[in-house]
Amino acid sequence: MTGRFEGQVALVTGGARGIGFACAQRFLAEGASVSICDIDGDEGERAASELGDRARFSVCDLADEAAISETVARTVADLGPVTTLVNNAGVNANFDSTEMTSQEWDTFFAIDLKAAWLTAKYTVPAMKAAGRGAIVNVSSMHAFMTLEGFFPYGAAKAGLVGLTRSMSLDYGPHGIRVNAVCPGFVRTRLVQDSIDRHDDPVAAEANMVRSVALRRIGGAEELASVIAFLASDDASYVTGTALMVDGGLTARRAG
Repeated sequence: MTGRFEGQVALVTGGARGIGFACAQRFLAEGASVSICDIDGDEGERAASELGDRARFSVCDLADEAAISETVARTVADLGPVTTLVNNAGVNANFDSTEMTSQEWDTFFAIDLKAAWLTAKYTVPAMKAAGRGAIVNVSSMHAFMTLEGFFPYGAAKAGLVGLTRSMSLDYGPHGIRVNAVCPGFVRTRLVQDSIDRHDDPVAAEANMVRSVALRRIGGAEELASVIAFLASDDASYVTGTALMVDGGLTARRAG
């Protein structure tokens, strides 16, 4: 594998497992040093141990601006200025819009939308100074199409796409590219848990992928490959875009 990220530093939020961990593995394999942060300290330490000497882990509550600032500062002190940022961390939401409280709204959006702005706030200045950088925001197919019972998940993911567009325009003159990926069904812990809750998990998964053109759930490493492409110089003229990575799920017409 080519060293497209040789000498660079990548920061991946929610990097202890799933898509974030797969991204960390990919960046390391291509020459970068990697900082991962996660709210789960035990999983994060395990992940960092598996990733090796060029990886660092920080426990970080992404709802806390001071914690984000500290994580970025620790990354810079240990590895150097961040050149690639992957805003991957997020949580699910399944609320009734008439029963969700303002506090629940604020807590959810602090992770799924606000945190992407805050991590950029503390990493972009160094990217500006270097005259280059790449940010990839992990949104969702729910930014464009959603289901009953997912309120307000789609709103947050659509907000990430809007944030991507705005930042791409503001930071483009400084050589910083900002893109988003919109995954469909990916074999993460949350997706697997939702399948395993059914009496017949095999049937539940078959039903889930029936509308997917490729007829399968994607792998976290497949998302990491797309994210690495968008973060690399191979995508040097790509910015402000939201790329669907859904196995063709959203290609299907309604009805």
